Amino acid sequence: MKTPPIKRNKALIQVSRDHHRGLLLCWKIRTGFSKGVAIERIKQYTDWFFETHLVPHFDLEEKYMFPILGDKNELVKRALTEHRRLIRLFTNTNSISKSLSLIVEELEQHIRFEERVLFNEIQKAATEKQLKTISELHNDAKLQDNTDDEFWK
Repeated sequence: MKTPPIKRNKALIQVSRDHHRGLLLCWKIRTGFSKGVAIERIKQYTDWFFETHLVPHFDLEEKYMFPILGDKNELVKRALTEHRRLIRLFTNTNSISKSLSLIVEELEQHIRFEERVLFNEIQKAATEKQLKTISELHNDAKLQDNTDDEFWK
């Protein structure tokens, strides 16, 4: 039986699209591994993705979305713990191959959690003003991909 699609509030659609880009990153890393691409090439791309997409995404969630539920909320606590763990994995300069493997696993799980659980609770609790703020703050300007080295092709 198929799970019905989640009805996402239009103010959160762009943030959900960021999650799609994160899942695509996981696919790119997996593909790079399967093709035997040099770890340094994959790491260079993930560093770019982290700085360009993930840091601003985490910032938006932590400053404007998570406060809607409050810092005592267990779902928010879990998301913040996962953000810290992902930041450590992305910035690790030792055992890069292992970190990249863990990023694939943990980023995918984190995105599924936020999309299926956390965002549903946020959109239930958010006021129209809060949703409007999130929508206005989301910056589409940096959503292009880095095609300098398309190792996954």
